[in-house]
Amino acid sequence: MDETNNVAASLQHAHVFLGTGHEKSERKTWIVIWLCGAMMIAEIAGGLLFGSIALVADGLHMSTHAGALLLAALAYTYARKHATDLRFTFGTGKLGDLAGFTSAIILAMIAILIGYESVSRLFSPVPIHFAEAIPIAFLGLGVNVLSAWLLSGDDHHHGHSHSAAHAGDETHLIQTRVGTIVVEVFEEGVPPRFRVRSEGNVRLAAESIMIETVRPDGARQRFTLIDKVDYLESLEEIPEPHEFTAHVRIGDHEAYPVQFEEHAHSHGAAHRDNNMRAAVVHVIADAAVSVLVIVGLLLARTFGWLWMDALAGIVGACVIASWSYGLIRDTGAILLDMTPDVGMADKLRQTIERDGDTLTDIHLWRLGPGHLGAIVAVKTTQGHDADYFRTKLAAYPSLSHVTIEVQTA
Repeated sequence: MDETNNVAASLQHAHVFLGTGHEKSERKTWIVIWLCGAMMIAEIAGGLLFGSIALVADGLHMSTHAGALLLAALAYTYARKHATDLRFTFGTGKLGDLAGFTSAIILAMIAILIGYESVSRLFSPVPIHFAEAIPIAFLGLGVNVLSAWLLSGDDHHHGHSHSAAHAGDETHLIQTRVGTIVVEVFEEGVPPRFRVRSEGNVRLAAESIMIETVRPDGARQRFTLIDKVDYLESLEEIPEPHEFTAHVRIGDHEAYPVQFEEHAHSHGAAHRDNNMRAAVVHVIADAAVSVLVIVGLLLARTFGWLWMDALAGIVGACVIASWSYGLIRDTGAILLDMTPDVGMADKLRQTIERDGDTLTDIHLWRLGPGHLGAIVAVKTTQGHDADYFRTKLAAYPSLSHVTIEVQTA
């Protein structure tokens, strides 16, 4: 007998698989676009007004930079606006990966153009107008540093500076009846405590939420939450080790189980926002090229080594090409539905087979930043149904859409 049951880890038939802080990333990207656009217009207008071809050239270069960021911003906006569009079977979470892949291709083309021009100038040097080129390079570097700072921001839920043991899977999204909430263990410079916040405009009441942890040895502990304006925080500290199942109960509704485990690695590919990664890579690549250009120009002016300018360009092209390759590799794997985490697949197998059942087939892929989809086929001799396995897999909060097929032997 076969039984198929489509379940989400916490909320059935939910297909909103956007990453944590999606709207904030969208806003930051648009701000940087306006900054780059203003700089581009100022450079082109100034170059035409004062007759500086170098200034015009840098302004045109800034336009390609702004274009790549525009691609990222449009992807954020489109994904958000169509997050609940039923035409997208598995939501719009992968749109950022598609934009990141496209941006990586553009980045590779820029690396080729820089490399070609640099090699050409290495064999056929041209006069350099140092008085104009050096200030422009410093100006471009300043804009890129500011852009990188704006894009990186200070999102504690993306960049914990935990010790190695806690740098892992400590931030979880839960789809609840009141919307999406984020539950995390926060310990950056403070004793470890739970923090809970809403992803939307829903105001969470501290008295309506309760967290109870259940450790592998059966020990239980309840945590009281207090209001910290932007988030709720547990009054009690979380004892070591941080390996337990946290049952988050909202009002009189069912409890949502969240699995916390000790890891020796940071957020993996399943949690990475490749759209923001591509935008940051564009900015950092441009900043790196600016630094190399400044060094090359200063050495060329001081010692008369005109070839240093071309050499700096070649090095910059190689660095950009390397970053582009890494981005193409990672986003391409996601778009082709490669298993994002082999270790996760092994854990699912162990969880399902722990009570004597057999996992006969498993497909695991990424739906969006921090969201995984899974199709599992189980053969049971214990008479277990799909709900039984759904409950077991609910301990993995990154499993946002699960299809379970149960065959009774």
